[in-house]
Amino acid sequence: MKTGEEYLQNLYQMKPNVIINGKTVGRDDSRLQAVAKIMSLTLDKVQEPDFKDLLNVDSKDFGTINRFTHIHQSIDDLLKKQEVTRKLCRLTGGCIFRCMGIDAMNGLSIITHRAEAATGQPYNQRFLKYLKFWQENDIIGSCAQTDVKGNRALRPHQQADPDLYLRVIEHRDDGIVVRGAKNHITAAAVAEEIIVLPTRMLTPEEDEYAVAFAVPGDWEGVKLVTRASSHKREKFSCPAGEFGDVENFIIFDDVFVPNDRVFLSGREGEHAFGGWTALLFALYHRHSYTGCKPASSEIILGFSALVSEYSGIEDKKHVQSKLADLISVIELVYAAGIAAAHKATKDDSGTMIPDPVFCNVGRKHAGTSYYHELEILADLSGGLPATLPHEADFYDETIGPLLQKYLKRKEDVPSEDIYKLYRALSDMLCSSIGGISAVAALHGGGSPQMEDVAILKGYDLEKRKNLAKYLAGISED
Repeated sequence: MKTGEEYLQNLYQMKPNVIINGKTVGRDDSRLQAVAKIMSLTLDKVQEPDFKDLLNVDSKDFGTINRFTHIHQSIDDLLKKQEVTRKLCRLTGGCIFRCMGIDAMNGLSIITHRAEAATGQPYNQRFLKYLKFWQENDIIGSCAQTDVKGNRALRPHQQADPDLYLRVIEHRDDGIVVRGAKNHITAAAVAEEIIVLPTRMLTPEEDEYAVAFAVPGDWEGVKLVTRASSHKREKFSCPAGEFGDVENFIIFDDVFVPNDRVFLSGREGEHAFGGWTALLFALYHRHSYTGCKPASSEIILGFSALVSEYSGIEDKKHVQSKLADLISVIELVYAAGIAAAHKATKDDSGTMIPDPVFCNVGRKHAGTSYYHELEILADLSGGLPATLPHEADFYDETIGPLLQKYLKRKEDVPSEDIYKLYRALSDMLCSSIGGISAVAALHGGGSPQMEDVAILKGYDLEKRKNLAKYLAGISED
């Protein structure tokens, strides 16, 4: 397995196709390093005692591989993926960015097996070969699923511009050519490989949109328009100040993809596989959210409790009630992920599929609760996160001592600690990256409406109506 430093060196050698504020930059650009460091951490933790059992997986081909390159073969695999995601996210203050790639790979392990059996195309053979490459090289990957979609009231084939959903525009003997764009793609600018999947269920008129493939992040014709954010501090260092976020709008400008990297090729009759690919990725990603979102909420809980302690109100009943609310969300979401793993079924491909209802219930509860969690944090923090003086003023020789005097709260807590706390609270509640995190918490992995669809699709309502009829004495006649 490679080290974080080896990953960074590989990253910096990739061809520049990252665009920030209208300029093409290399991957050694300072604005990308916050997320690159998080990726490195997931590689470097493999030998640490607290993570070794969770991150290392036995492989018949390569001895030991990183869990974020592994296809789930058991309930234990799903549980360990969930647990290690939660533990790592605590260290990074949020997302670890490794889930998208391996969630896509797990979905493809199933759909290529089914598609090859149905069509005779060697999709699974290609996937298994690509999986060996992925595992042997400990690949850092991203998944590009969400199309730009155009008019939301129209299906892909009804759009005025057919390229508003990514599609195959040419079949060649040696591969395919695709055109389109994917949006909201996290961490693609620091990924070695990008896996591209369909975004929705498709109809017979939409075979050309049923395309799945993988390309290197710097592949010819791939343009990564990038928004990078961070928590960088000016006057003091802290772990939160070293991390950040990278979001990408990816344009595929008539991109050629060779056959050995094509897992669905948009041929006639393949539309159904496109839709199921979208659903499978979403399912695995929502299970991952039952690991990362409890960690994000734990961070909100920790800051809520700490600001209450520093303000001298931690033991007040209204504060205790709010903290209990946060704990209830954290552990219910995590419990849903555990249940999804224990209720998992094994596909004919050998891959474990987590229970769809528990995955989606957990993800919906996490997403719809997040703004309420921020409301609790804002309530307990007061207005200071929005009005906090700049670091330069707090540490200024002239005005600094006066700010330190008047920012004081509990007498046994140093003013500098209070300032550092509120600087972090300002990031979480008032900054650009704080807003990004909140929107991602609601919509990432699928909006609540899509979780509703999945929950209702997987739940037997007729059985519950019959139960009601039985209890009410209503005859089936």
